[in-house]
Amino acid sequence: MARTEQVLVLEPPNELKFKGPFTDVVTTNLKLGNPSDKNVCFKVKTTAPRRYCVRPNSGIIDAGTSINVSVMLQPFDYDPNEKSKHKFMVQSIFAPADCQDMEAVWKEAKADELMDSKLRCVFELPSENEKTHELEINKVTSTSLKTEASMMSKSTSSSLDDSDMRKVMDDCRILKSEVQRLREENRQLKEDDGLRMRRMPQMGNPTPSSNAMMKEEGPAARMIAMVVLFFILGTIIGKLVL
Repeated sequence: MARTEQVLVLEPPNELKFKGPFTDVVTTNLKLGNPSDKNVCFKVKTTAPRRYCVRPNSGIIDAGTSINVSVMLQPFDYDPNEKSKHKFMVQSIFAPADCQDMEAVWKEAKADELMDSKLRCVFELPSENEKTHELEINKVTSTSLKTEASMMSKSTSSSLDDSDMRKVMDDCRILKSEVQRLREENRQLKEDDGLRMRRMPQMGNPTPSSNAMMKEEGPAARMIAMVVLFFILGTIIGKLVL
């Protein structure tokens, strides 16, 4: 009994070409078109199922539409002297009215209802011109990525510099206000010292220890002011270094 002619249109029709190098996954596409006015069930088989990954490997193609099937060849050690014996077969059948259970559809299908097409696999290594072209593309891509990364780095550095400058300006304003406060306190201490000195003649001669304490109050206040000033400057310098 003659088999039913394949209703699907395959592109490519006879062979699947895989272009190396084969040190990584190599993918080729198979287009299945359904020019009929009926839905068609399909499935893709291969003689080397462990060497290929097919997505989708089965399904339904609506009337007047098409789908793309990705065939992924897994990495392997390529021998140019060895011819590929791998083959693929696309089976199809007109979809019944109720085809929710695809396994049942294929199991119950009659031999004269099945349609199939076979394709052989061809492995090719890129030519020297193609290698050169690919290297140029990789160089351009690499240069573009480096330039983009450099621009992003400069932009990030610029934003960080602006942020640091704002922090330094804020710290400077705080420092100025702190120095002004210390000056005001020092001036107040000097006025208090003057008042004490003017009151001393009315209270009699001060003891030596009292004179020493009054003389040390001014330098002590100035020393505290300097310590605070150096502490703030150290904090700012530390931020700039980090």
